[in-house]
Amino acid sequence: MSQLENPHPASAGAAAGPDREILQILARDARTTPEQIAAMTGRPEAQVRAAIEAFEGRGVIRSYKARIDWERAGEPRVFAFIDVAAQPERGTGYDRIAERIYNFPEVHSVYLVSGSQDLRVVVEGRTLQEVSNFVAEKVATIDGVKGTTTNFLLKKYKDDGDVFADTGDGDRRLAVTP
Repeated sequence: MSQLENPHPASAGAAAGPDREILQILARDARTTPEQIAAMTGRPEAQVRAAIEAFEGRGVIRSYKARIDWERAGEPRVFAFIDVAAQPERGTGYDRIAERIYNFPEVHSVYLVSGSQDLRVVVEGRTLQEVSNFVAEKVATIDGVKGTTTNFLLKKYKDDGDVFADTGDGDRRLAVTP
């Protein structure tokens, strides 16, 4: 029985064997067509299409998107990691605070993390000042937020499996000035 035919809800989100292979191919390149996946996996195209539709229907495949290097596109962006100390609420823990934060359009990601802070937030803006204002005026003023620490992204080398660093043979030493 394939994973798509598995009637057990507890394992409905899991993907094994050939179905996992389809997901791995799409994770590498979402533009890969069902025809190409069929050729790569040796499965019938109709079966690949059905598997993809089932993954989309169950929310396993959440979206398809392009990875853009905005710097190379001529539209540099400022990214920051905001560590948030928060007071958990009875009955909801950190969920309500996280929801308030992730609903802002500037926010890319929100994670509950271990360590000295409670939430890790990734935000984007056009300038350092824009990101700073966002933290001061929107995040820090949310009920339950006890404090924030902001770390600005200085250079991106690799993101979500994609290497952003130039791999040319030029001089790769950092410039040092007195």
